[in-house]
Amino acid sequence: QVQLVESGGGLVQPGGSLRLSCAASGIIFSIYTMAWYRQAPGKQRELVATMTRASNTNYADSVKGRFTISRDNAKNTVYLQMNNLKPEDTAVYYCKADIWSDYRGGYWGQGTQVTVSS
Repeated sequence: QVQLVESGGGLVQPGGSLRLSCAASGIIFSIYTMAWYRQAPGKQRELVATMTRASNTNYADSVKGRFTISRDNAKNTVYLQMNNLKPEDTAVYYCKADIWSDYRGGYWGQGTQVTVSS
């Protein structure tokens, strides 16, 4: 079994910063693309950022220049550094990883709430 556990969410004022972490554990032979998604109330889940094992990155236009995705392959962990946060960034943030375990597939974390408000 594979588990993804996110941490680092919370309440922050506009213009502030947060760093999210997502650690994968269990039977893991390899982790390929890791990604962050978010879902705001009443909206569909949307892709925020992705990072391949080769460190190629991709960002949603709405977060470019403010968010940075990174990963530590030795720790099976992906991070999301979020700067200059805006109220519209408020959402539940989920990590997803393409993992080769008993089989190769996509695994999701349970989500962490990020609230940007004064």
